[in-house]
Amino acid sequence: MELFRISLDTYAAALTASGAANRWNVAGQYVLYTGSSRSLSTLELVVHRGSIEPTKDYRMMVISVADEDHLVQQIHLSDLPKDWRTMAAYPVLQQTGAAWYAKEESLLLKIPSAIITQEYNYLINTTHPDFGKKSNSSVPKTTSGTDAYSKLYLPTNIWIS
Repeated sequence: MELFRISLDTYAAALTASGAANRWNVAGQYVLYTGSSRSLSTLELVVHRGSIEPTKDYRMMVISVADEDHLVQQIHLSDLPKDWRTMAAYPVLQQTGAAWYAKEESLLLKIPSAIITQEYNYLINTTHPDFGKKSNSSVPKTTSGTDAYSKLYLPTNIWIS
């Protein structure tokens, strides 16, 4: 399966995670947030960042993961609290993600997108024993050998009503 991650050019050469707390993990857990499509990854980046600096280069990373059922655990919408898309639910979601991370039962956690609930994001546990064995990444190249996504032009003003 292919997963997609957009990062600043500086961080696109390797699959590394910062360990910063986010919706589905607590501080100190090295989790990569990825999207199931290029378009969802782009939307997630634009919505969740307070600002996008147009002078910075972003790259689309394509992450290949073995298509094996045991590598994926899924969180269903019916498993989530009613307010799961709000900041108020972060502690509950972080607890759920932290438990998944600590158990290391699967490399990936499939979660609904908070923006488009019918689509999915995937968390990758970079400390899972299968991380280096079942996944790898690349920045796609064009036929001329240059990076296909050397710069993503992301709008700086998006209005969602």
